[in-house]
Amino acid sequence: MADTMSDAHRKVIGAASYSADVSIPGLTHARVLLSSFAAAAIGSIDTTEAESAPGVLGVFTAANLPTAGQPARDRNSAILATDRVVWQGQPVAAVVAASEAAAADAVRKIRVEYTPSDPVTNISTAAEPGSKLVWPLPVERGEGASAEVHAGGAASSHTEDVSRGNISATEHFTRGSIDEGLGEADKVVTLTLRTEAVHQAYLEPHSVIAVVDPVDGTLTLYTATQSLFGTRNGVSRLLGVPREKVRIVPVAMGGGFGARYGIFEPLAGALAMATNRPVRLAVTRIEDFASTTPAPATEFRVTAGGTYDGRLTALQAEILAESGAFAAGLAGLIGNLFASVYRSPHIDVVSHEVLTNKSMVGAYRAPGAPQAAFALESLMDELARALGADQLRFRLDNACQTGDPMGNGDPWPHMGLSKVIERAMNHPLWKARTETAAGRGLGVAVGGWPGGTAPAAAVCRADSDGMFYLHVGSIDITGTNVALRRIAAEQLGIDESTIRVINGDSSTAPQSGPAGGSMVTYTVGAAVREAAVGARQQILEIAAKLLEASVDDLEISQGVVHVKGSPGSEIPVTKITSQGARLGGRFAPITAHGRSAITDQSPGFTVQLVEVDVDTETGVYEVVRNVVIQDVGHAISPSLVAGQMHGGAAQGIGWATQEQLAFDESGTMTTGTFSEYLIPDATQVPAIEAIMVDNPSPHGPMGARGVAEAPIVAGPAAVANAVRDAVGARITELPITSERVWAAVQRE
Repeated sequence: MADTMSDAHRKVIGAASYSADVSIPGLTHARVLLSSFAAAAIGSIDTTEAESAPGVLGVFTAANLPTAGQPARDRNSAILATDRVVWQGQPVAAVVAASEAAAADAVRKIRVEYTPSDPVTNISTAAEPGSKLVWPLPVERGEGASAEVHAGGAASSHTEDVSRGNISATEHFTRGSIDEGLGEADKVVTLTLRTEAVHQAYLEPHSVIAVVDPVDGTLTLYTATQSLFGTRNGVSRLLGVPREKVRIVPVAMGGGFGARYGIFEPLAGALAMATNRPVRLAVTRIEDFASTTPAPATEFRVTAGGTYDGRLTALQAEILAESGAFAAGLAGLIGNLFASVYRSPHIDVVSHEVLTNKSMVGAYRAPGAPQAAFALESLMDELARALGADQLRFRLDNACQTGDPMGNGDPWPHMGLSKVIERAMNHPLWKARTETAAGRGLGVAVGGWPGGTAPAAAVCRADSDGMFYLHVGSIDITGTNVALRRIAAEQLGIDESTIRVINGDSSTAPQSGPAGGSMVTYTVGAAVREAAVGARQQILEIAAKLLEASVDDLEISQGVVHVKGSPGSEIPVTKITSQGARLGGRFAPITAHGRSAITDQSPGFTVQLVEVDVDTETGVYEVVRNVVIQDVGHAISPSLVAGQMHGGAAQGIGWATQEQLAFDESGTMTTGTFSEYLIPDATQVPAIEAIMVDNPSPHGPMGARGVAEAPIVAGPAAVANAVRDAVGARITELPITSERVWAAVQRE
């Protein structure tokens, strides 16, 4: 669909078309029965009563769907449970009915015979040798786990094959000798830190419409997905339908943040194939919380050593990253991020992926980075205090630079960590930190994201009226179409208002990576730039013949082709574009293709300064100021970049202060609605100061870097360090609740 208005504009005025707005003749409705147990064997599923309920068109289990016999390897392929359930909220059966009400009524009539067993829900217990197994046999790792897709290649490649107990993977990052490094240190600090699982908390629960073409069998899905081609490929593989017979049509998305990578699309497609009817599968908020892919809980046991002259001598960690019931591939990424921000000659970081009886985890805005930064930046803050060092100066003196090795040994691409730290050191809030009033605390933290990469293509074509169309396969969920228009406009020498972006479906769009990992502008933008350059060349070649001039003597500005140094010798671009539509015309239509396959990542780093006001008698506190200083490369659209910085910072405050997915001992989620799962409202998020540091990427179009991931990363750690500054006690668990603050104050 061509973007005649921006993504934000459509949503604000109510013109966006979501899945619920798609109207299909004969549309039926599906509801899913979720497991009420976190661990249980399935004895039988009685669908008799549900099948006879009014309006019911079909009741389905794993045995009578097109996916029968497909092994469950990850959350996306766990379409319906077979002989067991491994988390509370796992889909077990589905009903298709003529109305939503009929489907909801019938699904309650399905009777499942469970034999429950004790679930494994605690990450530490799960990791212990001899712990009850989530799966009695090793689970094959799924293809294209959403967190890895989001990372776009940022994950480590140093996996050790250790399938032992519930530990499904271990990655080990080492450099030098940790004993030698700790021996050199004047001060050594050790902390144990924990973070809870958090949900992406998007506004729109998952909803998919699936339609089978009665003539050629093409399966079309209307869905809010972050990965057009990845979702197509997954549906094709799971349902056994050739890729050319699967069509993914993107619709407006009510929030994604890494959670929209084909979770319910295979099930919706299977139901449409089984009934031979159009099916809308929509889940409720409670069902969404219970059955999707949140960010993982983590535990860190970390140690760092440093010298009085400001050197970081050693960095050590053992990390447990909860994966849920399937291997998600996040543990190595967390460990690599932890080991990559600061230069240390001696590193020993071990990161374990641990299975539990919970829904498989997935990507959430900079997956794994907020947890890694919370641990690392809490540790660096305590070490700087122990050494009597300025916290920012200590970070600057040890910050990684371009070319320094990351934890996995790969060199850092062009990056600006030092630039943002230096900018923070000169901020008035930091300079005035000694004037902080009683009960006030100022915290600082660093966070970053390596940046994702993926091949991409684009087409730039001109219509006879002078409008230009960019055909891309990316999803516009954050205003990226605005950036793509501006990239093309710069190359074409025309006003961006004469450019439209067409975000195609999987059968018409050029190849593109997912809308995640801060890669759309960076990768698709590069393809758009190449396509626009090709279109510009075609314009100049036609103009050269019409003006009887050399191509090298021509330039385009403000929509007009000029002969350099010859005032008045010019021709409007609109006149040139019209040539390709004339009957019997001698000029071909202006159409150019662009491709990109950038392999160098483009890291983005941020420093956050957070000020808190704490009532030490009650532990109640509020975040009163938040300064986000970020390396944005070059801001093609400063207002959109600022919006990303504000949004990420607000989500970071949520991580820090109140958000958590809580479970009871039976593995049942107790925070399954927005009444229990609390996210910060407008009164709890302070005015956010967004400061953009210009540090152009050598590879990004117009010097752009990905900007969406980094602003969430440092927030939780900055809040923790601010509370530490205010009360003199270190909070080592997220979220930092008032109860935890009060308890920490009492211990001091």
